[in-house]
Amino acid sequence: MQISSDCWRAARDADSASKEQWLAGKRAQEQQAAVEWAEKFDMPPLEGPEKVLDWGVRSRHQLMAAAHTVLVVEGAWDEADWAEVEEKARAISRAGWWIDQRGAEGSDLPELLDAAGEDDRGTENPFR
Repeated sequence: MQISSDCWRAARDADSASKEQWLAGKRAQEQQAAVEWAEKFDMPPLEGPEKVLDWGVRSRHQLMAAAHTVLVVEGAWDEADWAEVEEKARAISRAGWWIDQRGAEGSDLPELLDAAGEDDRGTENPFR
């Protein structure tokens, strides 16, 4: 049995729409988890163009979670070691930096934070 071109296009378009809906739902869940995590762990808001801020927040959350898992949960780090990484991460306020690191391994985070440039760091809040 052969499917007509119109039927094939309709099926493809329906698949595409459902995939887009699924992806939008997944992104919304990831965003909510990232926002809650940032509030819980006192992470400062990120800076950059409005259109990339949510992506930066999700990227930061994903990389920090991966790093915590590999370094603390599965690794030999204690919470004091991790607290130092958290402080360094709080200093990186440029959303683009976090997006650029989104493919990095969690174990690389300490080195990446140390290598971050001045343009990636925000102004320190003296009232924190």
